[in-house]
Amino acid sequence: MAAARTDYEPAGELKIGQVGIANLRVRTLDVDRLAAEMRERVARAPKLFARAAVVVDFGGLAATPDRGAAQALIDALRAAGVLPVALAYGTSDNDALAQQLGLPLLAKFRAQYERADTGAAAAAPAPAPAPAPAKASAPKPAAVPPPARPAGEPGLVQTAPVRSGQQVYAENRDLTVLTAVGAGAEVIADGSIHIYGALRGRALAGAQGHEKARIFCREFHAELVAVAGHYKVLDDIPKELRGKPVQIWLEQQELKLAALD
Repeated sequence: MAAARTDYEPAGELKIGQVGIANLRVRTLDVDRLAAEMRERVARAPKLFARAAVVVDFGGLAATPDRGAAQALIDALRAAGVLPVALAYGTSDNDALAQQLGLPLLAKFRAQYERADTGAAAAAPAPAPAPAPAKASAPKPAAVPPPARPAGEPGLVQTAPVRSGQQVYAENRDLTVLTAVGAGAEVIADGSIHIYGALRGRALAGAQGHEKARIFCREFHAELVAVAGHYKVLDDIPKELRGKPVQIWLEQQELKLAALD
C-alpha cells in the first residue's frame, strides 16, 4: 500500500506573466484575404511568425461574426502557419462566441484600440443637482487639499545581457538595457526602451498603446521592433541602418527609423 502524501506541493505551478502575443485586429471578414496576408507575414519572417500565438480581435467589425465564419477564420489562420489561442475581449456576443469556439478571452488588447478609437469623444457630464439652501448657522467647511500623488516609478535597468529565449518586461515605465539583447531574446516596455549595446532580438515599446514611446539602440540588428503595436521586421529595415545607432518612433501611425548622430 502506497504511503500517504504528507506534503501539499502542487504537481504544476501556475503563474500569470507578460508574454509577447500578436494581436490580429480583423477589419474585413474576408477569410481568404486574411489567410493570404498572414501567410505572407510568415513567409517573410518565419522565425518570428511561424507557429506564433495570435489573439483574434473582432472589435473592428460592425457585428460579431457567427460561429461558422469565426471557425473558418481560425482554421485558415492555422493553415497559414500561426496558432490562434484566444479572442480579444469585447461584447457579450463575443464572449458567447469564444465559448462556442472553446477559446479564452484576453482583455488587454482591446483597451489599446478603444483608447485610440474613442479618445476624442468624451461623454457629456451629467447635470449637477441643485444645492440645498445652506443654513445660516452652519460654518463653511474648510477645503481639503487632494492627496499628493506618489512619484512615478523609476525606469527598469537591466545590467546583464538578455540572452536567447529570455524576456524582460518593464511595466508602466521605461526599460534601459546596459548591455546587449541577443537573437531570440525579447525586451518589452510600456514606456521607451534604451539599449546601450547591440539589439539582435525583439524590442517592443509602448506595449500598452503609448504612442510617444521610442526605442534607442547603439547597434541595430533587430529581428523585430514595435511601438504601440506598429512593427517592422528586419527585412523591412534599410540596409544602411544595420549595425548603426538607431532610434525608432511612431509618426502618424507609421513606424519611423533613423540613424542617431
